[in-house]
Amino acid sequence: MKTMTMRERLLAVIRGEIPDKVPLVMYDDLLPRAEKEIYARFPGQIGRLRWSAVHKAVTPHCRTIIEEFYDGETRCERSTLVTPAGSLTQVRAFEPAYDSGAYRKRYVEEPQDYEILWSYLEDGLVCEDYERFYRDQAELGDSGLPLAAVERSPFQQLWVEWVDLDNLSFHFADCPDRVEKTIALLTKRARKIAELVYRSPVPMIDFPDNITAPVIGLKRFLKYNVPLYNEMADRLAERKVPVFVHMDGSLRPLWQAIAETRLGGIDSLSPTPDNDTAVSQAIAMWPRLRLFVNFPSSVHLRPYDDVRAEAERILEAGGHTGRLEIQFSENVPYHAWRTSFPAVVDAVEAFKP
Repeated sequence: MKTMTMRERLLAVIRGEIPDKVPLVMYDDLLPRAEKEIYARFPGQIGRLRWSAVHKAVTPHCRTIIEEFYDGETRCERSTLVTPAGSLTQVRAFEPAYDSGAYRKRYVEEPQDYEILWSYLEDGLVCEDYERFYRDQAELGDSGLPLAAVERSPFQQLWVEWVDLDNLSFHFADCPDRVEKTIALLTKRARKIAELVYRSPVPMIDFPDNITAPVIGLKRFLKYNVPLYNEMADRLAERKVPVFVHMDGSLRPLWQAIAETRLGGIDSLSPTPDNDTAVSQAIAMWPRLRLFVNFPSSVHLRPYDDVRAEAERILEAGGHTGRLEIQFSENVPYHAWRTSFPAVVDAVEAFKP
């Protein structure tokens, strides 16, 4: 078999072909500040996945005002969403090593806040943005792929981006009609995005959903997520574009439901020991699915031999199937990469699919 570029390896897995090596990649936006040093040390051995899109949302009658401030030494941002129906505010704090943000306050807190969110969603015009995808593809070249994403599915988008989980739980009980109307508006928007994806140049599409079973539960997963996943998968099937979902949590209660979807793959599957689904179980339970497996974050803290042994277990479980990619898609404990990355790279280089 000829030597492949990282881009060719990724495309082989997406297309159901056998690559010359199991692809090993990293999300571009999760690189520590030592990015250049990492790629200099592992030329051609660690590829790149960059979050991208083939759509954009334009809101001609709304705007967002962003104000930066500091809480002690912590950098924060206050974002004010201004709509014809009023304004909503969120606050995020950022840690210094990766500049990752955590919500301190989300936009929607009270039932009446949904009316302002509806104003924003109804104002939104979804347009194609294929140029962004082509630009990312050109910049990455043979080193990787743009990971083209749609928006999160409605339930996930609500609790991750708009309403904190506690408030959303109360709102389902206190004002379910408002929650359901919001989900309907987001679903309508998702279908518009699906049409743009259908006409786009992407080899795969990703729902960046951050699925974890303890939050969504089987009932809501089946009600709000699976129908939208299957609708997108059916729409793209004639173009042979698989639909992936970012599922980076514990999944045991959803195992059977995932098996019965028409998805093509799971992105950022975060296996044991950090969560409850081993790679060997995933390979056996979901024989159709490509598995983009996040190397377990906690294992990065172990010595070289332990890290390599874990990488070898993952490779033995799925590396011969042509359906496996290993990725660093969650924050790696800072400084640990200098020990853990060589161990994972060495395991991948030694493994023969």
